Amino acid sequence: MSAPLPHGSWPTPITSELVVRTAARLEEVVVDGSDVWWSEARPAEGGRSVLVRRSADGAVVDVLPAPWNARTRVHEYGGGSWTVSGGVLWFTDYSDQRLYRIGTDGSPVVVSPEPAIPAGVRYADLRITPDGVLAVRETHSASGAAADVVDEIVRVRPDGGSQVLVRGPDFVSDPRLSADGSLCWLQWDHPAMPWDAAQLVVRSGDGNEMVVAGGPGESVVQPTWGPDGSLWFLCDRTDVWSLYRWRPDGGTDLVLDVGSDIAGPQWRFDQSRFALMDDGRIALAYGRDGADRLAVLSPGGDLRELDLPYASFSFVRAQGARIVCAAGGPAAERVVLSVDADGGSVEVLRPARDLGLDPAWFSRPEFVTFPTPDDGTGIEVAHAVVYPPTNPEASAPQGELPPLIVMVHGGPTSSHDRVLNLEIQYFTSRGFCVAHVDYRGSTGYGRRYRDALQGRWGVVDLDDVVACAQHLADAGRVDPRRMAIRGGSAGGYTVLAALSMRPGVFTAGASHFGVADLGALAAETHKFESRYLDGLVAPYDPDAGPSGNPVHAERSPINHVDSFDTPLAVFQGSEDAVVPPSQAEAIVAALRERGVPHAYLLFPGEQHGFRKAENIRAALDGELSFYAQVWGFELPAAEGIAPIEVVGR
Repeated sequence: MSAPLPHGSWPTPITSELVVRTAARLEEVVVDGSDVWWSEARPAEGGRSVLVRRSADGAVVDVLPAPWNARTRVHEYGGGSWTVSGGVLWFTDYSDQRLYRIGTDGSPVVVSPEPAIPAGVRYADLRITPDGVLAVRETHSASGAAADVVDEIVRVRPDGGSQVLVRGPDFVSDPRLSADGSLCWLQWDHPAMPWDAAQLVVRSGDGNEMVVAGGPGESVVQPTWGPDGSLWFLCDRTDVWSLYRWRPDGGTDLVLDVGSDIAGPQWRFDQSRFALMDDGRIALAYGRDGADRLAVLSPGGDLRELDLPYASFSFVRAQGARIVCAAGGPAAERVVLSVDADGGSVEVLRPARDLGLDPAWFSRPEFVTFPTPDDGTGIEVAHAVVYPPTNPEASAPQGELPPLIVMVHGGPTSSHDRVLNLEIQYFTSRGFCVAHVDYRGSTGYGRRYRDALQGRWGVVDLDDVVACAQHLADAGRVDPRRMAIRGGSAGGYTVLAALSMRPGVFTAGASHFGVADLGALAAETHKFESRYLDGLVAPYDPDAGPSGNPVHAERSPINHVDSFDTPLAVFQGSEDAVVPPSQAEAIVAALRERGVPHAYLLFPGEQHGFRKAENIRAALDGELSFYAQVWGFELPAAEGIAPIEVVGR
């Protein structure tokens, strides 16, 4: 143990270089016979989404060489950009958003026709059929307007011909064919989001259609056909997303309610939290107290949790008597896992990076529930996952409390994932305490908790992040004079709103592609979220201006800059279609005019979220440098971090 050093300045091997070194974010997992496939985004390759196949003999190969990039822009968040069956691969390439198929020589062959507008026709949620592939097709017009984007379900043949199967709803997803030719899909219309009111529709082989579940006040996700023609799905009619089964005779049964959400919000296509096994059992994942469990449900209704050292499970698939999934935990980055459903062997098919670190460097999360104002929601508590400062080779001066970083997830309909996150450990290993807040409106705690944000975004979330910070300060765990708030996207909005509308609590902030003007967001953003604020804030009239949209104006940080005197770092991608750069530039201009200390980094070529290694590093080191300048501690000299330019100091 070395001599005591101020919090924030502790030397650590968890540098920005380590954060991105050979990093690859696991995106999707698919089982194809005895093979397991997955996709991973690699910052070192410019964020390229690479497809990887692991054969039964253990051989692992990259299927698509550079520059192929299996990534779709449907809904801008993507998902379901590729599918494989019997070794036949279909995928959407990021560069032109066209559909490709691996030909007999192993090379990609373009299938879909060239669109009139570059990348103007996009495909997602792919499923192979005997005569081609089912897909969600998103078509953009020359106007560029969100209102003119058309979503359809189509069948595409290998020769490029296509047939429209579903047209009319504002949004569609999850097209799935049963063994007898029945088609099911999910649909929803503005202003609902899929977690608000998605319907499950079934069309039989003779063309008859019926709504099986969902609608106002009820959301359905992840429909899956059983071999007997029954349809399994997750629905939140009991408050939490629970498992149901619909039978062809029209009956619907509640199969399993575990008292917490099995599903999560459908931000991306092709999510899977349960899988039907060949012997009639069901593998499923669900959350409780901030962590996931993986379990097996018998045909008789017995539920058995598997004893595994992980806290997050996704892309749950069945492979004979085994469960294949993505899994991660507080001390492990995400891996591809194969688990014997009977509780036997566990095999890691795709290991995590070898970080070369003793686990003693990792801060272990604590699930915390704290009191918060009611705000008319009827809910008086919120939740957070707290990561205390952890460094086996450093300590602070006697009596010095650590600075706090309150982290805010995006969405805002989302939640914190307790998988080892080196960005969090980057801060905790330097002496920061980090609290990741699941404010009211977050998912994983049921519909009532999720709906507490309806009409109250910019109120409830602010009260909860403030309450969390004050709870930790009152408990003597953090220094109340050094409390920061950071977040991206919707989390960035909460950062800006907290600093401008709840001044005096935080003494620094970092907004990553955050929202500054709700009216501008409602008017400019992409189709998927173009009516999102109708529920979170209030219906928006694009022709009325700020005076005709008073709630949007009142809750926009850009309209509260007179009380904005907290130092702020702003990070933004130049090609962000979800939160355009104009949002960041508006708040930066206001800070400059007021002389508030601030820093601004704009990353060319980046979209909503940073995927390139050099930009991830610049944003992380820049944020640390910003805190060091604001709070007056020294950066570890060995890392050679160049100070970010802070204007107005």
